[in-house]
Amino acid sequence: MAQTILVADDHPLFREALRGAVARTLPAARLCEASDTASLYVLVEAEPDADLLLLDLNMPGAQGFSALVHLRAQHPQLPIVIVSAREEPSVMRRALDHGAMGFIPKSADTQVLGEALQRVLDGDRWIPAAASAAPAASADEHDVAARIRDLTPQQFRVLQMLGEGMLNKQIGYELGVSEATVKAHMSAILRKLGASNRTQAVLIAGRLAVDPAAVTAPPVDVEDG
Repeated sequence: MAQTILVADDHPLFREALRGAVARTLPAARLCEASDTASLYVLVEAEPDADLLLLDLNMPGAQGFSALVHLRAQHPQLPIVIVSAREEPSVMRRALDHGAMGFIPKSADTQVLGEALQRVLDGDRWIPAAASAAPAASADEHDVAARIRDLTPQQFRVLQMLGEGMLNKQIGYELGVSEATVKAHMSAILRKLGASNRTQAVLIAGRLAVDPAAVTAPPVDVEDG
C-alpha cells in the first residue's frame, strides 16, 4: 500500500520543494498538503491512517511547539517530523522533547531529507547531532505542555485565536459559534491552564513559543466576565 505523507507549510514554494524531495525518495507515496493550521487539523482528521506529517514549526497559528504538542496528544499514532528554518540546536532539542520523531533543517539537501524520512517511516527517530548536545526542555515547559495536551481540539483552537489577539466576538465568528460558547471554552481553558485571566493564559501557553520572550499579551475584551 502506498504511504500517505502529510505536508503542512504556509510557503507554496517550499511545499513544492518538499513535494519533489518526497517524490524522489518515495515515488509511490501519496502527498496531502495544508497551508495553515485550520486546514492542517481538518487534514489530520480526514487522514487517520497517514504514515507521517512534515510540520513547519513557524506556520501561522502554530505558536511554536503548541501545535506539535496538541497533535501528538490527539493523534499519538501519527509520527511528526519538524521541518524548519530555525536551526538552533536548542530549538531542535525542544521539538524532540515535545514528541517530534525528527527535525529536518530547511537547509538540508534531498539526500538528508530522504534518509530522515526513511528512518522515521521505519520507526526510528532522526536526531541531528547538534540537538543531542543541546539542553533539554525545562520542567516548567513540560508542565505547560501537559496542560495544553488536556485541552479539547475546540478549546485549543480558541486558545490559538486568543494568542493571535482575537476577541471573543471574532473567535465566535471564525468558529461559527456564539459568544456564550466561546466564553464557556475560555472558562475551561483558564481552569486547565491554571490561569486567572486571558492574558495569563496566553503568557502561559507562550512558554511553548520558539521565542517565549517575544510573546505579547492579548487585548482586553470588554465582553469577558
